[in-house]
Amino acid sequence: MKRRRLLAVPAVLAALVVASGCSSPDDKDDKAAPSRSASPDGARDAVRAYVDALNSRSATDLINVGGVKDAEWSRREAARILTDRGGRGWKIKDVQIEHDMGPDTGSARLVAEDKTGKPMRDTFTVTRQKGTWHIVVFTHQPTEPGKEPASTDKPGS
Repeated sequence: MKRRRLLAVPAVLAALVVASGCSSPDDKDDKAAPSRSASPDGARDAVRAYVDALNSRSATDLINVGGVKDAEWSRREAARILTDRGGRGWKIKDVQIEHDMGPDTGSARLVAEDKTGKPMRDTFTVTRQKGTWHIVVFTHQPTEPGKEPASTDKPGS
């Protein structure tokens, strides 16, 4: 009887090893191995594109890096952003990207200086949509037809 138990232990261990190697991709923990999606390079490039759009005073480039539709509302908002910060010869001093909200969303901290030495510090969200990184700088995007905006009201009791 004792010999049967000893033989059963290696068989059970072998079965466990084989079973653990047969997991599907959905079973794997995303945090177990770093992926290319966690790389900050694409998000960092989006921050550079944002600064380039400001310096060139390009509404089209700002809309592209913002990842929004080129429409009347986005042109108006881009014009407001460019009036405030555009054409000042910004030079990036530091960019820090933290993927604190997952591999496709994070925070970007930008430190820049204009040609007169005036500093700019900005923090914004960066998101990856369909493989392209964007900076969330457009805040007045209209709600799509048929959808309701999220409410910030306190729930009723």
